[in-house]
Amino acid sequence: MQKYSHIIWDWNGTLLDDVALSIASVNVMLKKRNMPTLDSIDAYHNVFCFPVIDYYRRMGFNFDIEPFDKIAVEYIDLYYNDMGGAELFPEAIQILADCHRIGIRQIILSASESSRLLSQIEPFDIFHFFDDILGIDNIYATSKTELGRDYINRIKPEDALMIGDTIHDKQVADALGIDCVIVACGHQSKRTLLSCGATVLDSLPDVRTIIGI
Repeated sequence: MQKYSHIIWDWNGTLLDDVALSIASVNVMLKKRNMPTLDSIDAYHNVFCFPVIDYYRRMGFNFDIEPFDKIAVEYIDLYYNDMGGAELFPEAIQILADCHRIGIRQIILSASESSRLLSQIEPFDIFHFFDDILGIDNIYATSKTELGRDYINRIKPEDALMIGDTIHDKQVADALGIDCVIVACGHQSKRTLLSCGATVLDSLPDVRTIIGI
């Protein structure tokens, strides 16, 4: 039986497999400053967090020397200049198509800046699966909670499921009063994700049992 009429998808690390691209981009910045680089996904998982300003602090960036704004712009430029290095997870399109086919309304809710988010989605030809695509109005990856709240005000919270890959997605879902599952294939480790009390799945296909498709 289909429980949810709306699915709110996170983008980075949930539908888009961009962890390797994220590591490569930040390693360019670290090498430039003669700082230790991240040599594995585990090393990345150990430092990645929200808000992203704390992620940079964990890697050793000194905001007394360089302001966060400058570092954020540098990362975004590196990341988006190498977008060919990220693809959708192999199962993503089929799951989106199956949800669309049975009438589930799908939304992307992302902490990415809106225009860049749209440009990132465009090459994959998946716009037709979504009823709305929501990104923030700056590049600093601040909380997407307010965007989500505006959307949830239009529907019944019990009809919506959020699917993400970080603790922040669970925090957003809790703030919106909606159910949430986290997939441990993205920007945080399963061990970290389990600490937040979320339902944690190993891979994207596992969400089918939750959605009922």
